[in-house]
Amino acid sequence: MDTLRKTGSKRFWQTRRFKNNLPLWVMFVPVIAFYIIFKYTPMLGLVIAFKNYTFYEGVWGSQWVGMDNFTNLFTQAQSVQIIRNTLVLSILSVLVSFPFPIALAIMLNEVRNKVFKKSVQTLVYLPYFFSWVIVGGLVVTIFAQTGVANVLVEKLSGKPFPFLFKEWSWVSIFLGSGIWKDAGFNAIIYLAALTSIDPSLYEAASMDGAGKWKQIRNITLPGISPTIVIMLILAMGRVMEVGFDHVYVLQNSIVSGISEVISTYIYAIGLQGGQFSLTAALGMFDSLVALTLVLISNAIARRFNKGLW
Repeated sequence: MDTLRKTGSKRFWQTRRFKNNLPLWVMFVPVIAFYIIFKYTPMLGLVIAFKNYTFYEGVWGSQWVGMDNFTNLFTQAQSVQIIRNTLVLSILSVLVSFPFPIALAIMLNEVRNKVFKKSVQTLVYLPYFFSWVIVGGLVVTIFAQTGVANVLVEKLSGKPFPFLFKEWSWVSIFLGSGIWKDAGFNAIIYLAALTSIDPSLYEAASMDGAGKWKQIRNITLPGISPTIVIMLILAMGRVMEVGFDHVYVLQNSIVSGISEVISTYIYAIGLQGGQFSLTAALGMFDSLVALTLVLISNAIARRFNKGLW
């Protein structure tokens, strides 16, 4: 009798709990629908990477060619160069861009004047709201042959410098514009993580004679290290995903040897050239490499008890 009473009570509370959380489930339905419709369902289209896809025959009616598209992909010198360019630009973006939001967040956290802090935070966060078309237009205008930068260079050296037409300077501009646009948004994440650090730790360190550098090294960085690891793992997942907009608005034919990446190649060859199967194979390879890098990064982080899962 007691067992039945306990079972009935358990079911009652489970039902009541479900009813109480029903509004939350209803709010979650659009999120589930979004991922099913726009994320998981399109994965079925990856089958064209193993077919000779044509519009007339469709996804399921096109001829099965197995691994031929992947073989063609890795035997073409252009494809290998594009994969190399993507890796180079992505790894440079992670190595160069990743520390900036952390440093910016720490510096803003040390500012005591609230008006100055909020003003600087707003200014560095504002570029995140601009599209890459606007940012790219500003960058091209500044570094063009008759741009502001070349006006100054011409006054100093007597002749303008082709910033956008030299590979090393183009890469520098690419990295710098990415930092300028995204550092402010990422800094907010680290600023939120900094609020979880107990202020008494800084007071105790100050009483022991620790300066700002020692406090940052021994308290601040360890305190936000879980957030840094999570952001790094997520960044590694985007290593093969150099933003199409970012590259497309800055690239030109002269620097195509370094600026042609997977996303722009898929646009040019896949959408404009109609080679859907070949670019689907390239996109699938891109996703597999990104997944592998995420798993490796997380496995390394788990050794230090900082893994994402």
